[in-house]
Amino acid sequence: MNIEEILRTAVDKEAADIFLIPGMPAAYRVGGRILNYGTEKIFPKEMEAIIRDFYHMAGDRDMNRVLRLGDDDFSMAIPGLSRFRANVFRQRGSLAAIIRVITFDLPNFESLHIPEKVIEIARMTKGFVLVTGPAGSGKSTTLACIIDEINRTRNAHVITLEDPIEYLHRHNQSVVTQREIVTDTETYVSGLRAALRQAPDVILVGEMRDEETIKTAMTAAETGHLVISTLHTVGAANTIDRIIDSFPPNQQQQVRTQLSMVMQAVVSQQLIPGTDGKEHPAFEIMFFNNAIRNLIRESKIHQIDNVIATSQEEGMATMDNSLIELYRQKLITKDDAIVHSNNSELMEKKLARLSV
Repeated sequence: MNIEEILRTAVDKEAADIFLIPGMPAAYRVGGRILNYGTEKIFPKEMEAIIRDFYHMAGDRDMNRVLRLGDDDFSMAIPGLSRFRANVFRQRGSLAAIIRVITFDLPNFESLHIPEKVIEIARMTKGFVLVTGPAGSGKSTTLACIIDEINRTRNAHVITLEDPIEYLHRHNQSVVTQREIVTDTETYVSGLRAALRQAPDVILVGEMRDEETIKTAMTAAETGHLVISTLHTVGAANTIDRIIDSFPPNQQQQVRTQLSMVMQAVVSQQLIPGTDGKEHPAFEIMFFNNAIRNLIRESKIHQIDNVIATSQEEGMATMDNSLIELYRQKLITKDDAIVHSNNSELMEKKLARLSV
């Protein structure tokens, strides 16, 4: 088995991820389930040879980073096949890799069932927007759709800071500058600081990793730019808590005030295994109105969910309502709706009422 065969099989199977772990066959995530490809186990020496071939295909990328530090992130493309985002790492003393399959074409938000209200974020001209969710929930795809909408409809300079670059944006109505962490700029923070001197209108930051990145991003949003980023949180209220908790206690009130002024929206998403063998996205959407800004300033984050639930006319949506709608359409099972809900007991009662 060679790396090209593994990659081609993944594209043919419409896999989302490839798992190359020593001691087991190559495996693929298809429709939310991980399936082995054959029964032949790949042992450490053969796995290292496969991964070295992958580095060779990625323009003879230097392997010193993974050998020295233990992990490496990068993306590469095979003309006529697909793009791939890889995380190569050491585990139990041998090399392994998880590879995400990314299509050359930019995703279409309608075919992916991303709500139009999420794409309308592209119309915002300033402030801070977060797209949140667990790893592998489609955050990068949602961001790519928003940036593509800006690129198609607005005359702006868009700067993206990504680790690594996934989707490639061609210049359309906008100028799109894409920078990769390590390759093009040292860190998110250094890239963000430099971006403020590069006449940006929109800045996309791949991930809010630490207090310094969050602080710099909020400053950029305060100075009249639209800053869009991601966090590994589930739920809009949890996202606000996570940002505030990343700062020392003596700074948290100031951060609450800052957030209440610069935040424009939080989109939280999950991918749910479907009854049709595909994965379906569920969304919680929170736009910042006066009520939510006041709750953040007054440290009443726990009341935010109630405001979202009663503000559907403003385009907001709760995660539970999104799950219920997927269940109504018979796209997901009752058990999956309950497992992925914010309150499983309450969800069980709501679904029971639907069945009556």
